[in-house]
Amino acid sequence: MENNMKDIVNLCQNRWFVYAGSEIYGWLANTWDYGPYGSQLKENIRNLWLKEFVQKRTDMVTLDAGILMNPQVWVASGHVGGFSDPLIDDKNTGERFRADKLLEDLIDSSDDAGEYLKEKYGVNSLIPEAWELAKQTEVMRGEQVKNPETGKPGDWTDAKKFNLMFQTSQWVTADSSSVIYMRPETAQGIFVNFANIARTSRKKIPFGVAQVGKAFRNEITPGNFIFRTREFEQMEIEYFCEPGTDMEIHKTWKNDCMKFLTQTLSISEDNLKLRDHDDDELSHYSNATTDIEFRFPFGWGELWGIASRTDFDLKAHMAQSKEDLSYFDPVNNKKYVPYVIEPSVGLTRLFLATICNAYTVEEVRTYLKLDPKIAPVKVWVLPIVKKLWEEAKKVYAQLSEDFVCEYDEVGSVGKRYARMDEIGTPFCVVIDSDNYDAGNITVRHRDSMEQEIVPIEQLNSYLTGKLK
Repeated sequence: MENNMKDIVNLCQNRWFVYAGSEIYGWLANTWDYGPYGSQLKENIRNLWLKEFVQKRTDMVTLDAGILMNPQVWVASGHVGGFSDPLIDDKNTGERFRADKLLEDLIDSSDDAGEYLKEKYGVNSLIPEAWELAKQTEVMRGEQVKNPETGKPGDWTDAKKFNLMFQTSQWVTADSSSVIYMRPETAQGIFVNFANIARTSRKKIPFGVAQVGKAFRNEITPGNFIFRTREFEQMEIEYFCEPGTDMEIHKTWKNDCMKFLTQTLSISEDNLKLRDHDDDELSHYSNATTDIEFRFPFGWGELWGIASRTDFDLKAHMAQSKEDLSYFDPVNNKKYVPYVIEPSVGLTRLFLATICNAYTVEEVRTYLKLDPKIAPVKVWVLPIVKKLWEEAKKVYAQLSEDFVCEYDEVGSVGKRYARMDEIGTPFCVVIDSDNYDAGNITVRHRDSMEQEIVPIEQLNSYLTGKLK
């Protein structure tokens, strides 16, 4: 992908997709607001995800759990004690970085850097996240790793753990008894409600629970626009299954997630790849994890994780809460704690991948080649001249019954086309006197720029067919 990230950010900010948060007060770093078209694009992606993975399946239900939960939830899940990144400071500047990310960049800097580090420092893998903190510190200092902001070798402190959860307080006074956390993931809301869902939904295993919601992580080095942010939205599924069936179901979910990206969202297969985690990279709760990575303009990055979490979470909550979260299988007449497969994707990161994939530069124009299903505006209504506004508004009223539409009468038609192309509108409907008087309308196609004459009375059905 040859697209420039700066150009994509500029388009997002200039065409009403993403704004800097609290901009009139000088911005709050790493906060972003989604504008009229950005919020609509996010909603379209979310709705298609729900349609494909919930509405069209008989083995799925939804949940909307609270952001604030009993703090014991995060004790049981391991987040209070172990949800951390390796933090390292440059004493020259006071800046903080993730040590593992700087070391990853070091390894990626040359073809033989990884083998050299193995030989010199005795590291057991090329995944710095899996190294001991002392080993990360040793390599950072020994290789005089540069501060990415200054370009000069840093005077590095010892690497240490930094908990990523945002902490707040409830009630009037702020003491240790009132500490609660902003949830760092949506998954735990599903696990603590497992017994309620199994009882009230009457679903038999295997079945899944889908949830979309905000999560919060106090990232050390957020960046790359909206790729890594402290506030984000997750779309997660916890798919409960009988132990022993998890590996086959994990494989199926990998295929289903990839199919959603390529067929539903029309993301190019050339921009996607599957990466299985090595054994020393797996999270403590996982016996298999696969990432679907996307080729962003700044490089390959994780887009969608499909993890087999075994029975870790349910058993952890059983131990902490003293409640029974096992499942009785009426078909096989046995009781067990289910295993779970978790396909988890960040909605905001998927939003960025969709924009990057669609960003198209041609000799005469730049446009977003979004799949019509997710385009924020489906149809733009344009009178050829302002005096046809009354006729155009009638067409708009007809179309807006079925589609998200916009109306624009300002500027030349060519400039209006350019604006519509940049936000990815698949169809422009142009009203001119001759065709309108004959009962017809001109439909202009975004991708080919071809124009087609369509009877006004057939316009809605024509566009419905094109948007499927």
